[in-house]
Amino acid sequence: MTNSTTPLLPEMAEIWQQTLNWQPTTQQQTKFQQLYELILSGNSQLNLTRITEPQEFWEKHLWDSLRGIVLNNQFIASLQTGASVIDIGTGAGFPGIPVGMIAPNSTITLLDSTRKKIAFIDKVLTTLELSNCKTLVGRVEEIGQQTQHRQTYDLALIRAVGTASECAEYSLPLIKKGGLAVIYRGTWTEEETTALQNAVKQLGGEIVSIEQFTTPLTNSIRHCLYLRKVASTPLQFPRAVGIPHQKPL
Repeated sequence: MTNSTTPLLPEMAEIWQQTLNWQPTTQQQTKFQQLYELILSGNSQLNLTRITEPQEFWEKHLWDSLRGIVLNNQFIASLQTGASVIDIGTGAGFPGIPVGMIAPNSTITLLDSTRKKIAFIDKVLTTLELSNCKTLVGRVEEIGQQTQHRQTYDLALIRAVGTASECAEYSLPLIKKGGLAVIYRGTWTEEETTALQNAVKQLGGEIVSIEQFTTPLTNSIRHCLYLRKVASTPLQFPRAVGIPHQKPL
């Protein structure tokens, strides 16, 4: 199955264990490799990612995706029992595809507004036989106002999509009361926390935790923000396409 010209991803079993208290099975490791190969071949047409070197791909796409679903040193509990998850602005499929691989009881919806990227992801899901993952084409501002999506997910994941308050406005309307939004960030400051608190309050949420960590290979500082939905999001959110970006809460 493995293409001999593609470099092999590192296994990193010890690092997985030390950092996430988990390590992939042989089957999951094989699927990680297949995913890597599919993305490298798709990259030539689609410009999916600049991160193609095996160690960097492992750290910035696989490890980083799964680090986001760890809260208080363990995977978010609902993922094991079967959560309904949405990955907002999935791009090349991160963090949603790796999460789908390790949480087979959960259903992962991969949302992106770029039809070509979603068409690529559909092929990936078929090849990897990830029947618990599905795709959705659309703008999150519109999806968040549709009854079949609004307040229906247990968990929303959002990585590399705008400012934190934008991310809160995109994600919180989609989550059920009691559900969680996970916002993946690089750097983070106290001032940003204050601005985010203000936005989250208007959206029916609260900040549960802001976790700072360093990546295991390059020691880069990253943050994950965990927001809990505590009340219904007022109907005017999310605002129309482009407004959360132009006029953040």
